[in-house]
Amino acid sequence: MTTITTRTVEYPADGLTMIGHLALPVGVGRRPAVLLGPEGMGLSDVERRRADALAELGYVALAFDLHGGCYLGDPEEMLARCIPLLADPDRMRGIGHAALDVLRTEPRTDPDRIAAVGYGTGGAVGLELGRGGVDLRAIGTVNALTTGRPGEAARIRCPVWAGVGSEDPIMPPAQRNAFTAEMQAAGVDWRLVVYGGALHAFHHPTVDHPTVPGVGYHPQHAQRAWRDVVDLLAECLPVTENLGA
Repeated sequence: MTTITTRTVEYPADGLTMIGHLALPVGVGRRPAVLLGPEGMGLSDVERRRADALAELGYVALAFDLHGGCYLGDPEEMLARCIPLLADPDRMRGIGHAALDVLRTEPRTDPDRIAAVGYGTGGAVGLELGRGGVDLRAIGTVNALTTGRPGEAARIRCPVWAGVGSEDPIMPPAQRNAFTAEMQAAGVDWRLVVYGGALHAFHHPTVDHPTVPGVGYHPQHAQRAWRDVVDLLAECLPVTENLGA
């Protein structure tokens, strides 16, 4: 049976050598592509497996790096890097553009059909690419209800889907309201799904190291959020070609 292929890709961004995970679908022709961003801890096997799952659906998928090949399992170390990053839209866009350049130059990628999907900090990077005017077919985020600089959301030219846990203390109702107000004022085609009873990073399987308060895995909602992401891609970035070609 023919299977997907994967490889590691290295590229410069944010003064670091980033190490991403590229997954390619069956066949040789060009395919729609997905830029996949990780939680603030950084790229892990969770995102690598999701990129592989997207390739199995027919997408070229790049799970990008945030921290130069490092996974920040120490919450203090993670926050020390991510808080300044989240406060700097230009840095986030730089990280996103560097990964996007890798994805666009992959011969299997159709450069006119790319979506961004991300979790936490990786989702914020996807949103900033949209606010920066990048031509994306869709933006999907979980736990990333960040707001941008005033007026820049009007540059988003694609549907935006966002998911969040109802009990997420890092993305509380006030943050949800600010995000949706920004999207609405900008005329964005937006959707927000609130998953009842879920905490922050509810999609991420339990880890064997300390985490920030308010984090917790919710297996049922994790599956639902993944289905919602896949549905978003099916709507906005359908794979219509013969995958054997």
